[in-house]
Amino acid sequence: MLFLDNQHRLIRYVELFRGTIDSASVYPREVVKEALKLNAAAVILSHNHPSGSPEPSQADRTLTKRLTDALALVDVRTLDHIIVAAHERVSLAELGLM
Repeated sequence: MLFLDNQHRLIRYVELFRGTIDSASVYPREVVKEALKLNAAAVILSHNHPSGSPEPSQADRTLTKRLTDALALVDVRTLDHIIVAAHERVSLAELGLM
């Protein structure tokens, strides 16, 4: 995750969770705690798809909504969620899914 200040300058990159080849557990509470600890005003989420296709799954969309909603409760904006796979990437913001 990229944690940003109110001018969208990078405060810090933090890898909060590590998954397996086909799943990862992500806890919104931990994301919110880190954002508050760093006094972040915004975040950019990111993760990889080892399968090779960067297209967002329904689980990706659901997780993005859960994290966005949790962060909004403490006035932290989610600017984007970027999925990386092999030599491609997909931005949920560019797809209009944010």
